[in-house]
Amino acid sequence: MRLDGQAWARRARLLVRWILFVLACYLGGVAATNLAPTVVETANYRAVVRLEVLPLSTPTLHSPTIVGDVDVAFSSPLLAPGLDVAVSVREEITSLLTAQNVTVQELQPTDAELGQAMKEAAIGVSLRFVLGALIVAVALSGSLHYGRRRRPRGAHLTLIASAVTATCALTAVGIASTYQPSRFLALTTTGVLGTVQRNAGMLEGVEARAAQVTPYLRNLLAVSQALQEKFVPAELNQPVAARILLVSDIHGTNQYSLMRTIIEQEGIDAVIDTGDLINFGRVPEAQAAGLFSGIKSLGVPYIFVSGNHDAASPTDTDLLDRLAAVPNVVLLQRPNGDYTEYSFHGLQITGFNDPRWFGDDNEDPTAKERPAANAYNASMKDQPVSDLVVAHEPYAVTQVAKGDVLINGHIHTAALDGNRIQVGTFTGGGFVSHFTEGEDAELTGQPYAFDVATFGQQCQLTQLTRYSYRNLLEGRPAYDSIQVINGSRIEAAQAAPAAARQPGEPASNPEVTPRTCSRLEPTAAKIIPQVSDNESVGADTPSPSQPSPIPTRTQPSTPAGEPSIPTLGPATRTSGTTTP
Repeated sequence: MRLDGQAWARRARLLVRWILFVLACYLGGVAATNLAPTVVETANYRAVVRLEVLPLSTPTLHSPTIVGDVDVAFSSPLLAPGLDVAVSVREEITSLLTAQNVTVQELQPTDAELGQAMKEAAIGVSLRFVLGALIVAVALSGSLHYGRRRRPRGAHLTLIASAVTATCALTAVGIASTYQPSRFLALTTTGVLGTVQRNAGMLEGVEARAAQVTPYLRNLLAVSQALQEKFVPAELNQPVAARILLVSDIHGTNQYSLMRTIIEQEGIDAVIDTGDLINFGRVPEAQAAGLFSGIKSLGVPYIFVSGNHDAASPTDTDLLDRLAAVPNVVLLQRPNGDYTEYSFHGLQITGFNDPRWFGDDNEDPTAKERPAANAYNASMKDQPVSDLVVAHEPYAVTQVAKGDVLINGHIHTAALDGNRIQVGTFTGGGFVSHFTEGEDAELTGQPYAFDVATFGQQCQLTQLTRYSYRNLLEGRPAYDSIQVINGSRIEAAQAAPAAARQPGEPASNPEVTPRTCSRLEPTAAKIIPQVSDNESVGADTPSPSQPSPIPTRTQPSTPAGEPSIPTLGPATRTSGTTTP
């Protein structure tokens, strides 16, 4: 039977409608795999599997991670959708990572685990795809001519069944025939993973090279002490009340064995860490790297404020809560927002946490730091001026209303601006920074840096010693510089000791009787409640106080004084206030 022109046109329209129907079912199936993605797990890893929208002749298995992306391209005999597989580390792996003698092979999933995970992923994605396609088919069929009453009900059901079957069959065949080893085209990695892949040999023996740097650092400290003993000005060679190690921006790298060397060689009494202990704001990262046990092993107070990488959200206090359980940690701002006025060897130390978090858009940091600085200023309004005020970012500490010496990190570069000490990164920026690719495609890291602040018995900063070196991870540690800076350039020589002044009294008042500091002074922590910047702490309402359980060093021997190197401009002070 021959068909006339109208019959052909009608059949063509029906075919076009059917194709559009199938396409809509396909999109509904893909949408279902994204709205309710399939989650599969192995012993140590979790993967979230979704289908990408566009079917391609060279689809890609895309696996994003926090340190880079992996893209595996395939050649398809048919059109096939891409796969998005987001792989993450399960928290259970932290117990394995902290164990001794763990090999890479032990962390890898077995063939059986991978096979089971792939099977579960295929079933989960298929069920979601079919369900999504079926829902769309039922929803759309009623709006087409096939759904009208003039069509038989059987034809209506046949349309739905044929469209869903065709959609699922074409997609399944495309995926099954594409994601096979024989169809592999190329593997591409980005970010840290890409750099590691191109420099895989650099990772061999990293732990051994890190251990080898300990004698290098010990020799560096010995050279510094010899120079100080030879060239120290007589007026700076006075008894030491406290020697404090200033560090910042650890970024998840456990180099506390090196820190212990510094503490032992330099006679350090306490450590001040200005934040960014981790990279991604998650406690399992610090646990896996052994940071908490490393801090505990130092044996001296570890005074801490959090940085913008130490939380995963504006209200996240998980890291602070975990640090509070470490016996020698002193939190200058507690998880509930209250402040700690820490009295150490007679010095008064305060500070506040960074309000920012990992994932912050990094726009206008000065404005974002203002509420935290204002709350600190309001809470400390009627308290004595602190000898040391600690915050993570320079945009925060420069908004402090009063403080003799201000300390911050964040920039990964050591600097000195009036009475503000900016501490460099102790670990060269940590793991992520070390794998930042430079122009020559080699691994590059920022210089390792730390400072030693020495306070005399008049409770004033007498000298600041700055150390800088590089290339520890690459196994080629190289000396950069040692600077010894006269403390009077940072803390004005005519300023009265902070805690001897009355609240709000100018630092230059010559009539105030100086107080004394020493290693025999008791250690205590006073809790100061947080108030908003439009409130005040009543002078007649004492803040609760409690003795500090933090251990302190009491050995009487100290290194010799340190010389002044005239490389930096004089400090600028106006009644204890620093101008940005």
